[in-house]
Parts: sequence; C-alpha cells; structure tokens
Amino acid sequence: MRITQRKMMGVVGLVVVTALGVVFGWYKYFRNNQDAGVTSGNGRIEAVEIDVAAKSAGRVKDILVREGDFVTAGQVVAVMDTETLEAELWQAKAQLQQARSVVATSQSQLAQRQSEKAAALAMVSQREVELVKARQHARRSAELVQNRAIAKQDADDDAALLRSAEAALHAAQAQSSAVDSTIMAARTQIGGAQAAVEAARANVERIQAELRDSTLKSPRDGRVQYKVAQLGEVVGAGGRVLSLVDLSDVYMTFFLPTTEAGKLAMGSEVRLVLDAAPQYVIPARVSFVADVAQFTPKTVETASEREKLMFRVRAQIPPELLKKHITRVKTGLPGVAWVRLDATKPWPARLQIKLPQ
Repeated sequence: MRITQRKMMGVVGLVVVTALGVVFGWYKYFRNNQDAGVTSGNGRIEAVEIDVAAKSAGRVKDILVREGDFVTAGQVVAVMDTETLEAELWQAKAQLQQARSVVATSQSQLAQRQSEKAAALAMVSQREVELVKARQHARRSAELVQNRAIAKQDADDDAALLRSAEAALHAAQAQSSAVDSTIMAARTQIGGAQAAVEAARANVERIQAELRDSTLKSPRDGRVQYKVAQLGEVVGAGGRVLSLVDLSDVYMTFFLPTTEAGKLAMGSEVRLVLDAAPQYVIPARVSFVADVAQFTPKTVETASEREKLMFRVRAQIPPELLKKHITRVKTGLPGVAWVRLDATKPWPARLQIKLPQ
C-alpha cells in the first residue's frame, strides 16, 4: 500500500514538473518570439543639472525658494549681500561727477584761450596796419629829406617808428603762436578729462552690473534639487548657492553591445519602463550614441572580444510630454530602455505606449 502511494506521488510530481516545463518553454518561446527585433538596457532617469552660483564672492543674504519648489526662467531665487558694492557705487558716482567737473573746467579754459587767440589775432592785424602806415611815413620822409623839405631828424624819427612797428608786429605774432600752444594744451587736457569720465562711467556700470548679478535668478524652468549654501554663509566667486534640475531635458542613459548599438539611428524610437511604475510605458527617442566604447578590453583581436564592447546610448523624453506630467517627473529612478532594432516590426503589445491620465 505504501509503495503504491509513493508511486502515485512520484507520477503526480513528474506530471507537475512536465507541465511547468511545458508552460515555461511555451512562455519563453512566446516571449522570445514576441521580443524579436527588440533589445533592452538598464538605465536611470537623469536630467540636466543647473547650478545657480554667485558671480562674485560675498555673503548669502536670502534664499527665496525651498528644495522641491518649481521655478521659472528669470525668477529670483536668492539674494547676495550688497552693502560693500553699494558703498563702492556711491564712491564711483562721486568720482564720475568729479571727472565731469574737470571736463567742464577744461572746456572753460579752452574757451578762454580761444578768446585770447582772437585778441592776439586782432593785435596782429593792428600791428600790421601800423607797420604799413609807418612804412609810408618813412618812405615819404626819405623823399622829402632828399628835397630838403624836412629836416633829417624828422626822417630818422620816422625810420625809428618803422622799426618799432616791425618789432611790435613780431611780438604780436609771437603772442598769437604762444596762445596756439595754450589752446592745444587745453584741448589735450579736455581729452584726458573726457577719458577720465569714460573710465569713471565704466566703473559705475561695472558695479551696477555686479549689483544686478547679486540678485540670483533661475536661468531655466526647473525644480530646486537642493541648497548648497545656507543663509549667512560666505561663498567665493562662482560659489554654488542652489542646484536645479531642468525637467524639460530628461533622459535615460543605458548601454548596448556593439552589434546592437551599430544598428541604432539617431531618432530611433525607445520605450522606457520604470521600476517604480512598471504599468506605464514611456516613449522616447535616441538622442545620442557614443562614438567610443565605454567598456573596452585591453586587446580587441577576436570577434568574441569585440562583442564585449558596450556603447553608451541616451534616450530623450519629449519635452511636451514632460511638460504635461511635470509634477510626476522624478530623476534617479531606475528602469529599462527598450529599443526596436528592426523598424519594420511592430512593438510588442506589452511595450505599447501607456501613460498616466
């Protein structure tokens, strides 16, 4: 009786094992047949990370967002202390005003020198007229003294007046040349003063730019990942204050062997299945395939060794899809990226797109 029971149990066990084997074999065959032309690689959801940093060294005055907050491009997220910069700005503005005053003074001096030039030219004209008159007197006196119409002393006096007029003209011309030199000097001084004004204005604009840069703004739409600095901390030039992730630029990086990576084309369709939400199938497209293998043996001489080469592939999720489900997007989630190597074959039913409502 016991032997019969044991035989029966053995037969049942054999039947069960056989049935399981048949089911497993059928499932494997069906699965393999269904996944023909499709391959996969493990990966993790990533996004472009953006650092919000201070351009100049300073103290963090205020942080206006919290970790996990969504921010938009241009939104103020933090403020640096600007007491020192504001003091420098007042000083720079005072220097600019002083430089402008120097320009005004130099321009006034130039106007004065130009008036002196006009007076000098008038004096030269007067001396030229006096010289012409003295020459006429001297010539007539010389003629009259030859005819004994006047005394020789009178002729000598007129000749002396001629020489005096010539000397006065030379002095007036020299005075005019000297005024020309002062005008050139005044113009040079104005040029230097105007250069000082431009330098002071540039300094003011530089400080104003630093003040604007002290208000830290988000360069893109995204989510605050974490705070790098806290209130009151002093950061150096380029020091990070916040770290953001751009949720419009999300992708999964995975690896494929040589034979499969070589069949991919840019823009090829990809299906992403995340471990945290296996019921959904997310569409993506190949946006990058590395041109250098990531895992390379020391020597690549045989076909079997070449098959060990793995290439990095990036699957980009459409921005419009990310925008629609922005609150559900999370980075760091692991999953599987499925790639269709044969574009002529349809996607398996289990890899048809399924998105949350």
